[in-house]
Amino acid sequence: MAEPIKDFAYWWDVQGEWVEEPNERREGSSGVQFVVAAEPGQASLYIKRQINHCYRSLRHPLGRPTVFREEQAIRAFNQLGVRTPKLIYCDAQKLPDHWRALMVTEELEGFISLDEWYEEHADTEAACTPRLLQDIAQMLVTIHQAGWQHSCCYGKHIFVKTDIDSGQAEVAMLDLEKVRRRWPATSAALHDLNQLSRHKGQMPPEDWQALLQAYAEYWPAMSQRLDALR
Repeated sequence: MAEPIKDFAYWWDVQGEWVEEPNERREGSSGVQFVVAAEPGQASLYIKRQINHCYRSLRHPLGRPTVFREEQAIRAFNQLGVRTPKLIYCDAQKLPDHWRALMVTEELEGFISLDEWYEEHADTEAACTPRLLQDIAQMLVTIHQAGWQHSCCYGKHIFVKTDIDSGQAEVAMLDLEKVRRRWPATSAALHDLNQLSRHKGQMPPEDWQALLQAYAEYWPAMSQRLDALR
């Protein structure tokens, strides 16, 4: 028997534990629920639920759900080779008096935020630090050179996975609903790096310097521009 089509009504009815309680923004709200995998081998999911959580632009002066902007960013980042949570479903419904919107993504299994890594793993997995910082720098350079600005570039939105045995690391970018195009690309880079410098959690100064050095190696033209952040 064919699996039933999982449409908007199906996903709207799926419920999980709130990991981000709905926050009010202007006339709307947005929150995230975690849904544990129903069967072995299946991925656990995050469901972002929004009501009237919209952005406005020249193309959409009356407002459009921010999940669509995040969906665009996820697809663009994936084309660049930047890892993000796997997109399962994204859509919205326009009702007479409000929007309802959904985005469903898979859990990045084994990944934790950069903030959490520095709080709980940096000491025991110090051998991974050089590779980790290199990979974060390369990811950010890839995003910025393509003219994308994350706009909320905090340690809590950079997710990492390290292997102490091999010293290797994997990195990913989350929370892309504020991502936008910005030119020149150097302006996007300076904006995000300045944010990260202020929201890097417990990253020690020497690691921040190493991250900036790696960034400059991947993008030499930015080297002098980074002096103000050192």
